Amino acid sequence: MFHIFLLLSLCIGLEAATCPEIVSRAQWGARNVKSSGAMALPVSHVFIHHTAGVTCNNKDTCSRVARQIQNYHIDTRKWADIGYSFLVGGDGRIYEGRGWKAVGAHTYGYNSKAIGLSFMGNFEKVASSAAMLKAARNLIDCGVEKKFISASRQIHGHRDAKCTACPGAALYTIIQKWVGFKGGKLPGYSC
Repeated sequence: MFHIFLLLSLCIGLEAATCPEIVSRAQWGARNVKSSGAMALPVSHVFIHHTAGVTCNNKDTCSRVARQIQNYHIDTRKWADIGYSFLVGGDGRIYEGRGWKAVGAHTYGYNSKAIGLSFMGNFEKVASSAAMLKAARNLIDCGVEKKFISASRQIHGHRDAKCTACPGAALYTIIQKWVGFKGGKLPGYSC
């Protein structure tokens, strides 16, 4: 029976989402923190961010950047943990932030109903790599398949909810072409 389903899905283009490699918190050396509240799943929104800092191109440097971001969020911003649900490394890997189920601190007014996905680097003038874009799209598809993200999800840039340049003009131009993208100022937009 499985072979028939597989054959049918290949013939009509239905493939299971390929989940990208996710580097766990333990693997990138995250600090142990108290858990934040749990989100009701599936979430209806995905917000795309950029860290506006340095980029990375391998697991060691991306892990170091993830630790720096977590330290900044905890020590300077006084948040409970890194704000994002996931980070996208220049190496094409996904780095687990708060993950699928924990409420983030990435998009004011939407943290309890959105996944926050941040590209490591500054993408105001330079587009992110094909590997980063593929990993992000695969993560979203994987989240839909695993019922963490609604199939009717809305994808936004951070700038749709707040007066900010995030996720950078170059990256924002790219995500406008993604399935589920909804541009424009959202309810609660603040400047």
